[in-house]
Amino acid sequence: MKQQATKLSYLALAITTALTSNFAIAAEQENESGLEVIEVTARKTVESLQTVPVAVTSLSADELNESGIEVITEIQQFSPNTTLQRSRGTNSTITAFIRGVGQQDPLWGYEPGVGIYIDDVYMARPQGAVLDLLDVERVEILRGPQGTLYGKNTIGGAIKYVTKEMSGDAELNLNGTLGSYNQRDVKLTGQYPIIADKLYVGFGYANLQRDGYGEFLESALPGQDTENYNKDVVSARLSLEFRPTDELSFALKWDKTDDESNSKGGYRLLPSILTEAPVPDSVYDSYTSLPTTNKVEVEGMSFTAKWDVTDFTTLKYVYSDRESYSPTNIDFDNTPLRIFDVPAIYDDEQSTHEIQLNNFGDNYTFVSGFYYYDGESCGQFDAILEVLGQAITLPGLTREISGCSNSTSKAAYAQLSYDFSEKWSMTAGARYTKDEKEALVNNHLHFQTVYPESGWVDGYVRPDDLPVTEVLNDSQDWSKFTPRIGVEYQATSDIMLFTSFSQGFKSGTFNPRASGPEPAAKPEDVDSIELGMKSQWFDDSLRANITLFSLDHKNRQYISVLPGENAADLNQRLGNIGTSESQGIEAEFTYLAAENLLLTANFGYIDAEFTEVIDYDENGDPFDKSDRFSISNTPEYTYNLAANYTIESEVGDFIVNASYYYRDDYVLFEEDSLLTQDGYGLANLSINWYSMEGNWTAGLHVKNITDEEYMIGGYQFVAPLDDGGYAPGLGGDNTLIAYYGDPRTISLTLGYQF
Repeated sequence: MKQQATKLSYLALAITTALTSNFAIAAEQENESGLEVIEVTARKTVESLQTVPVAVTSLSADELNESGIEVITEIQQFSPNTTLQRSRGTNSTITAFIRGVGQQDPLWGYEPGVGIYIDDVYMARPQGAVLDLLDVERVEILRGPQGTLYGKNTIGGAIKYVTKEMSGDAELNLNGTLGSYNQRDVKLTGQYPIIADKLYVGFGYANLQRDGYGEFLESALPGQDTENYNKDVVSARLSLEFRPTDELSFALKWDKTDDESNSKGGYRLLPSILTEAPVPDSVYDSYTSLPTTNKVEVEGMSFTAKWDVTDFTTLKYVYSDRESYSPTNIDFDNTPLRIFDVPAIYDDEQSTHEIQLNNFGDNYTFVSGFYYYDGESCGQFDAILEVLGQAITLPGLTREISGCSNSTSKAAYAQLSYDFSEKWSMTAGARYTKDEKEALVNNHLHFQTVYPESGWVDGYVRPDDLPVTEVLNDSQDWSKFTPRIGVEYQATSDIMLFTSFSQGFKSGTFNPRASGPEPAAKPEDVDSIELGMKSQWFDDSLRANITLFSLDHKNRQYISVLPGENAADLNQRLGNIGTSESQGIEAEFTYLAAENLLLTANFGYIDAEFTEVIDYDENGDPFDKSDRFSISNTPEYTYNLAANYTIESEVGDFIVNASYYYRDDYVLFEEDSLLTQDGYGLANLSINWYSMEGNWTAGLHVKNITDEEYMIGGYQFVAPLDDGGYAPGLGGDNTLIAYYGDPRTISLTLGYQF
């Protein structure tokens, strides 16, 4: 810890020196306008980014459009120490890590470590959370535990998707995109005042289509769509806002997304020992014995009532209801044989209520509220293992697991920011949460091939008399107090220093893959200390925000694979076995070098490691195996360098946006990871045009110019041997699979505002 603190001190000193010396020459340049003021709602009230003592990145709609950002996962490029990726088998399920904290298994019952919010409404499940950016105002990335204002499951941080508010004017915007791999997108957004200054309706519609980056080379099911990594998404939004008085407003919002993109097939890194199919030439090609069809349906609505009781007090009520349904096909072995096939269904529902009371005065801001969550997360998967080795072929063998994890959560929170003087202030807050969870798990071995539903494959009829074995039926409750306390010092009108201590927790949970009775895993805890600076220099032409952090992550939940009598047992135990710690630094710079040239840079460094991982040997004795564990999905450092240059002409303004994003190497699994992605960089270039009248826009976007290949997920069901080879794992084959990020793409977008 002392060595690490020394490293961070030297790094902070180097950055501070750069601010006071290397940029000194910029002080000679006059800038009349300076950088624009950025407003965020990171603390559930509108504040300037430079006065919020939180490590937060905010990206406006203009910034997103000019960079050609289409989905929320691309935002990881702009936020230090952040990983946002599509999960392994689908286009719509997210894997999110911030500062080494997250959750990559999307099975029902598991809780995320990074919270996803749409207009302050929490999305409890990762399915459908890879949001396409439609009618967005901005996206905020809050790094570090947000346990006080946002509650459980934000121990790594929170991603806030903020949609546009009604302006009161009639608007209609049409955008069309053509691009690589036959990309063809249409987006329509608008609003209309039904009653002037009183009642407004808004809408958005997107139809997003793209052919696959690769194909399924061989399938056991003829007639299937062979496109791999394709896109077929339809999304819609409606909103109704009513403002009867200046003090009172109501908003009703609805959204729905249907993603019928094919199930993604993974790339075999090792040749199969059970089939003659070779390792594909392209990382986007695959084989399968399952249907390629896939679906993610997400629908939600929210109602918000806001009353400005006085000029200093606001009362707000938010209700939401969301549900998702996803029948999915994941071929773990990615061969034309049913070696390890997992067809599954995810079915989730949630509703929330939140009452919020905010009050502010000349020297204080007070935020408080009550929160209630009720969710039901159910699912079923069938692990089909027809082939267990070169000499063993069975007529059918399926391990079927199903169940539900139902939970309620009640919380009360309050946070006070108080100015003692013009320079010194303090923030103190706390949240009390009471969680209750009920879990049911069925686990049965069928000596036949079983799919979740009749018609899953052509001609398949699911038997009505299939036996079911209930192995777990239990409930548990937890309560947690999560405080936050910080001190801020306004050194000058442009420089704020802050330090804080905060706690967060991830909910306890039962094992959805349980093979017998077992206790629930306790909640995970994160304690975090931050030391930061928010600053603007040289007549507001340079913004420099820097945060040093240290966190202790305790009671990490982890699945251990237990040996069974045969390869079909799928015995897995969930428990709190891990403790880890991380230290790092995050720096974000924005420099207005000239009136028409904006330079940005962000840098993230993190040293994260497991300090203790307790397991038990065959005699029941504990031992530490932390030397076999690594923090997954977490590069040691990331950085992004970008330039935005405006060219004025007689036909309109041209904005050239170029960026280079680099991620250091990282592993994809915590325990004995066999998949390590080497460091790589993504170069991107965009040219945007705005007409003189302001109604026409166009954008040409080239992403991943050098066509880098990089892993974002995978499966490993092999055991490494001393001679460098591998022993077959579950299913009897060499199952070492990787999924990859997007290749080089070029797209042209044309927009018109009526």
